[in-house]
Amino acid sequence: MANQYKKLVEQQARLKQKIEQEDFKLRQSKYYESRQERKVRSRRLIQKGALLEKYFQANNLSVEQTEELLKTFADYVNAHKPDKLKNDQPNN
Repeated sequence: MANQYKKLVEQQARLKQKIEQEDFKLRQSKYYESRQERKVRSRRLIQKGALLEKYFQANNLSVEQTEELLKTFADYVNAHKPDKLKNDQPNN
């Protein structure tokens, strides 16, 4: 009886260790995915910022001035945006 109990305790320890390993792998995977998503978003924002500076000649404007410029033209641009550029999805 004691031998069977010892085997069960050992099996329980192995299962706990396996659960911890799988949990660690899952957390690592989620971290990697969120890191990749952040990298993609950062790249997209950098590219859009560069286009903003290029086409609006805004490279010398502060963040606040750039926002003021965009607010000035936002209503007009959104009202006259070509259909192919309109979407119901959040900005990507």
